[in-house]
Amino acid sequence: MTQEAKETFPPEAFRPAPAALAGKVRTLAPSMTRSMRRVAETVANDPAGCAALTVTGLAERTGTSEATVVRTARALGYAGYRDLRLALAGLAAQQQSGRAPALTTDIAVDDPLADVVAKLAHDEQQTLADTAAGLDTAQLEAAVGAAAAARRIDVYGVGASGLVAQDLTQKLLRIGLLAHAHSDTHLAVTNAVQLRAGDVAVAITHSGSTGDVVEPLRVAFERGATTVAITGRPRSSVTQYADHVLTTSTARESELRPAAMSSRTGQLLVVDCLFVGVAQRTYASAGPALAASYEALAHRHR
Repeated sequence: MTQEAKETFPPEAFRPAPAALAGKVRTLAPSMTRSMRRVAETVANDPAGCAALTVTGLAERTGTSEATVVRTARALGYAGYRDLRLALAGLAAQQQSGRAPALTTDIAVDDPLADVVAKLAHDEQQTLADTAAGLDTAQLEAAVGAAAAARRIDVYGVGASGLVAQDLTQKLLRIGLLAHAHSDTHLAVTNAVQLRAGDVAVAITHSGSTGDVVEPLRVAFERGATTVAITGRPRSSVTQYADHVLTTSTARESELRPAAMSSRTGQLLVVDCLFVGVAQRTYASAGPALAASYEALAHRHR
């Protein structure tokens, strides 16, 4: 592994299912160029209309070039425009199958609590579905393997992401692994300096640009630890120092529901997937450790 910062590009794209296209656009659009974002948002908003267009027709409709259309298709996980067009046709067919229109999740100040519950539940479900659809299982598998064999695991996160970091570490501790969560930058960096090959560092940041999280991951990367980034921005600065990138759904933000709330849902799913994978790999030791931790705390739940 070279210690030079890697290019800020996501792992090799996989071909998403038609239903995952909208979620993929939500995740990647903020990090695209303006012209690519225009193409991505157009195909997501009108899959039926765009499926009928040639690459030249879509370029004309979006005021871009054929090269931009092809680059956008590849950024979304397709080999080229032909594969994207097939996915658009499939998505259009699904939308025309008679399903009820999606519930709007914009929460108004005067919404009844029953509506708030329905909207939040819908939004949580969509976030989980988008995250699952966009999660690169090859990257997840590699991160699981590294964590399962690690001498030590450090996890960095601040604010809402710090809560997710704590959630991951307490799970890992209960299966007998040495794990620490750091939300203080100074403490995170001073611990990262002690990492080496065979250790794992995990950075959790939805924006991918939180300096308090990027800095310790950079230090861990330079020290030779295996590094993992959990982020909603696969082309952000944190991925420069990540050997493995696990992407979460882009948060749908509103006045009454900041991004920190909705982004945490996707992060928790990824963390659970990572933990369960590690527990499977280490079950010979994880099983007894879990049983011992349950037994040690059982009297507190009576």
